[in-house]
Amino acid sequence: MKRLSITWRVTLLYTLLMVLLAGLSLGFLFHAGAQTARQEKLTRMQSMVEESRREIEAKDGELDIDRDLEAFDDGIYLSIYDTAGLPLYGFVPRNFDNSAVFSDGELRTVESGGRSWYLYDEQITVEGYGALWVRSVTAADAVDSTLGTLQHTALLVLPVFVVLAAVCGYLVTRQAFAPVRQITRTARQIVAGNDLSQRIGLTGRRDEIYTLAGEFDAMFARLQSAFEREKQFTDDASHELRTPTAVILSQSEYALNHAAPEGETRAALESIHTQAARMAALLSQLLLLARADAGRQVLQRESVNLSELVEMVAETEAEQAAAQKITVETDLEPDVLVQGDETMLMRLFINLTENAIRYGRPGGQVRLTLRREKDQAVAAVTDDGIGIAPEHLDKIWQRFWQEDPARSDGGAGLGLAMVRWIAEAHGGHVQVESTPGAGSTFTVSIPCEKKEKS
Repeated sequence: MKRLSITWRVTLLYTLLMVLLAGLSLGFLFHAGAQTARQEKLTRMQSMVEESRREIEAKDGELDIDRDLEAFDDGIYLSIYDTAGLPLYGFVPRNFDNSAVFSDGELRTVESGGRSWYLYDEQITVEGYGALWVRSVTAADAVDSTLGTLQHTALLVLPVFVVLAAVCGYLVTRQAFAPVRQITRTARQIVAGNDLSQRIGLTGRRDEIYTLAGEFDAMFARLQSAFEREKQFTDDASHELRTPTAVILSQSEYALNHAAPEGETRAALESIHTQAARMAALLSQLLLLARADAGRQVLQRESVNLSELVEMVAETEAEQAAAQKITVETDLEPDVLVQGDETMLMRLFINLTENAIRYGRPGGQVRLTLRREKDQAVAAVTDDGIGIAPEHLDKIWQRFWQEDPARSDGGAGLGLAMVRWIAEAHGGHVQVESTPGAGSTFTVSIPCEKKEKS
């Protein structure tokens, strides 16, 4: 299952916390409210009994009860009895069984008529008459029903509260993490475009995220400066070394033409000439990549018959392959046309073919194929050589990286970096599939030339 984003996780946590707090708060309020309501009801029962003392008198031995004495108030019934339990005044609830024994000054809960009742009795003495019992009664479930109504209302309101808490939590969290999304977008743009000039550019607030974004921007600036210095150094060094290398190459070639056919001097000159040629090729590659990084390497686009170009590369490299007893085979769909730089495309296929020969198996074969798939020209260079370890598949595109320097044959590790750049500069891409000990296949896809509508 896909993991939730931090925004949703924080929102859920916030919502759960708010629901928990709301539930605990409501529970406490209902409990406290229930206790308070019951206590108020019982206190009112006692106060009504106490008030009856002032409203009852005796005249000439007969009981005189003031008509202002309330026998019913807020659900509480008041009644007066003589010592024998004979009713003298007041009311009792219709469903209440009034046979309960009197108990002076005791608050009780009794069951009667299928309901619960609060009952309070108190014996008073009326001067000139004698003892009387005063009883107050109220339904216990009347208090509970009020609380139940409140609870039912709370249960209806709680889902609305949960939704509001979730929405507010999401909006607040989303707003809080907006700088993080901007940091992520900028990082993706830098990776996608290989452009260190991009900046996050968060301004205004001074919280931790804004401070982090500022540090990232400063880091990007330092990295950009370092890469630009490196590119400039590579460009300058490559350019400055081309002239002395060309001089060494030409002078060693001149010396070889006038040296003795054999001897140590000729062997030394041949070694110098070979190494100078390799250095010249390396400088040419470095200069091309440096210009490509700086965006100054312009492609000379024209209509290129890729089928003929790949066939030409195969024929050119067949002699080098034969020296290692490797055969070069082709399977090319005819007249596959692309818009591109013919020199660069030839360099791409030369690099891939030479790489296949260099790491191929003696007595094996290198196979070049080309076919048109929809609007793409798909070419593949396959060998049956040593292959590439899975953990090295991503590293082979790095400049100067070599899996087996002993078999590099003087290569500098720039060939595949150039292949990737040339493919991407033509709007295509290159990928590799390899099995150690069984060989590798490099596949290049480049958009085909669009046919003009007649």
